[in-house]
This record gives sequence, structure tokens and C-alpha cells, in this order.
Amino acid sequence: MSKDGGGEAPSRRRYSDEERVRVLADVGRLGVCGAAQAHGVPQSCVSRWQTRSGGTGETTEAGASVPAAMADMGTPVASGGAKQAVVASTPTPGPEAPPPAKEGVARKYTPSEKARALEYAAAHGVRAASKKLGVSRFSLYQWQRQVKRAAEGKGSSPTSGPDPKDIEAQRDREILGEWHKHPGLGPSQIRNQLRRRGVKVSTNTVRRVMEDVGYRPPKVRRQPHDERYEAVRPNHIWHLDYLHRHINRAPTFSLILLDDHSRFVVGHGTDDAERADLVIETFEKAVARHGKPEMVLHDKGSAFWSWRGISRFTALLTEMGIDQIAAEHKEWNGKLEVFNANLAKELFDVQRFYDTAEMRRRLAAHLHWYNHARTNHALGGLLVPADRYYGRVEEVLARIEAGAGRELGDGLELRDRRLELFKVSSRDGVTEVWLMGQRLLELRS
Repeated sequence: MSKDGGGEAPSRRRYSDEERVRVLADVGRLGVCGAAQAHGVPQSCVSRWQTRSGGTGETTEAGASVPAAMADMGTPVASGGAKQAVVASTPTPGPEAPPPAKEGVARKYTPSEKARALEYAAAHGVRAASKKLGVSRFSLYQWQRQVKRAAEGKGSSPTSGPDPKDIEAQRDREILGEWHKHPGLGPSQIRNQLRRRGVKVSTNTVRRVMEDVGYRPPKVRRQPHDERYEAVRPNHIWHLDYLHRHINRAPTFSLILLDDHSRFVVGHGTDDAERADLVIETFEKAVARHGKPEMVLHDKGSAFWSWRGISRFTALLTEMGIDQIAAEHKEWNGKLEVFNANLAKELFDVQRFYDTAEMRRRLAAHLHWYNHARTNHALGGLLVPADRYYGRVEEVLARIEAGAGRELGDGLELRDRRLELFKVSSRDGVTEVWLMGQRLLELRS
């Protein structure tokens, strides 16, 4: 008997294992609140079943877990023990329900979704809004309290996005962080670096932010030119040239080997003078690592070219079967001239070196960053030299378009590299076998 003598106390409804499995199977698709409403089960029971089913039971075909501890679960229902039917109510005009949350992931609502839910709750009530939109009543009450506090000036409103000032401050931090990391880069290059990471900003904005903290654009004299050429594939043309600098009054000559098609630095070396020994050693290492180029282009420096007789480097190229082009004008080697100017601006003009050994270490690190992380205007602004040299342009552009720019990283995995390790070619009727750019065998008919 009940306390007031009005009849028997309500009995506790007990659910079978099959009913619990069906309810838990819909939790991942509809959420706890939606599954409880769909099956006519109290939300507290569904939450308790889900908590106790954390891997202690058996997995069924439906994908739910049935724990042994659920045997004593139940919930009070009306006398007679009959299950309450779910009455389908007439659809009420209102906003569309948000997509259900994934299994094990809390649902996150956008400010516009919160605003629509609060408007519907104000017109039809919190319970009706929770049932219609599948949003928890606790979330609706919390959003209402936040809106009330925001109206009193005690917090931010859940229906409004972030403060524009916060967005601008984050943008400025991104710009200045990239510039402080690489102080030799200009506004357009900083813009390209950020675009590759998924941060879109204009060059004018980058320039304004940098000028506010002391940046002054350099005076650059540009000479117009209308004749351009570009190799059609990697290892088609390699450019060779020296960059002369003084490190604590000690002369240094840095040799750079640049691939024309991709602007990829395939090799480099440093010496205190322009010597053929360094050219031959650096070139052989580059060929062993990246394969043999079809032709090389350089100026008529003494380390590359001999005005009388045949230079040692020319003899090496003849032995390897590589065409040699001596530039008559400096514009022919313009790609490497531009690279050397950028190298001086981004490394030698902003860094101080104690000795040539430190210069060599920093030069190697800078060239690795240049190959794998520095975007290039000549490649469209989003690609780095390694993307084109190793043939993964489409993959990188697709990942940037999909918003994965921040996950690209600075390096290149070995499985993404494409190198010409083994090749069989025919030259003047003679079959040649090459391995890593070195000729191993000649087969004459």
C-alpha cells in the first residue's frame, strides 16, 4: 500500500537483454536523449546502461555491449507493468534537427545552431525543443543562463562567434611568429608560408603587420625580361654556380647545384676558393644521391670551364655522357642567380657566424628547410621544391585544399621519394646499364 492509502505502489519495469541491446545500438546514432525518446525509456536508464556497458559484456551483431550487470536494472512504470507507447506527435514547424553525434564523441554546436535552438525553446518550451531538435535540456538551460549573463555584461554569449579582435590578434601572432622564425622572408613569402599551413591572409595585411613592428621593405632594382625557359622534368638541367661571402674576413665560396625544373638543391659544398676539386666531389655526390642529369649549365668560371684545352669537370661530364652548356650571358643562369640573392638575404644577411664550420652547419640546415618547407613563387606559391622534384604535386595540393596544410610537416618521407636508381639506356647503338647515376656496364652489339 502507498503512504496515502490510494493503492499499490508502482512496480519497477524490467527490460530484457534484447530491449537493452536495441536501445544501446541507437545511442551512437541518436545520442542518449534521442535513443531514450525513440524507445520510450527514461533517459537516466539509458545513461546508466551505457556507463555500465563499458567493455564488460558481450558484443552482439548490432554492435552494442550487453553486460551481465544489467540484469538487475529497471525503472518504475505505471501499475500493470505495461510499456508506455510512444505517441507520434504532429510535426511542428521549426528548425531542422542537427546531425547526430558520432559514437563516443560529444556533440559540438555552432553559434548559429545554438541561436536557432534557443529561439525554438523560447517559442515552444525547453522540453519541446529538446524533443524536436535532439538537444539535451541541460544544454538548453545552460545556454539560456549564458545568454542572460552576457546581457548583463558578465560573459560571452553562446550564440555569437569569437570576438573579431581575438581573431585579428591570432592572425597577427601567426604572421609575426613566421617572420621571427625566418626574418629574411618578405611579406609575399610570409603569406605563401601561411597559405601552405591553411592560414589565408593577404599580402597587404602581412606587410602592414610587419611594418608596425619595424619591418622596412628593401629597395630592389628589377630588370624586365621577356625570355623564359624551364626544364620539363627533374634532372633535365642542373645549374652550377658559386656564392662568394666573407665570414669574419675569411673568404668562403659556396657551390650550389640547382635543379631547373623544381628549384631543388641537389648538392652544395663550401671552400675558401673556386676549385675544380670541390666541383667534381660535390657533383659526384649529387649524382650518387639523385641520379645523373641530362645536361648542366654554368658560367665560364675557372672551376667549370677551361679556355685552353679541356677542364677536369668537362672531362668528367664527357665520361658520364652529360651535355655541358657554358652560359654566354648571366641571364641564362638566372634561376641560380635569383637563388643566390635570396640565400644571401635570408641567411647570410640575418645570421652571424663565429667561423666557417658554423656557417657550413647553418647552410646545410637552411638548404634542407629550403628544399622541404620554403614555398617558391616560381612553383605557384604553395609548393616547395621537394614537391615537384619527387613528383607529388597533386597529392600536396589536394591535402592543402582539404585543409591539412598544418599536418604536411617540413620533411619528406622516404616512401614518397621517387629516384632513378636503375636505368638501361642506348647511346649510339651501345646499351648502357646505370645504377645510382653511375655507368656499370656497356653492351656492344
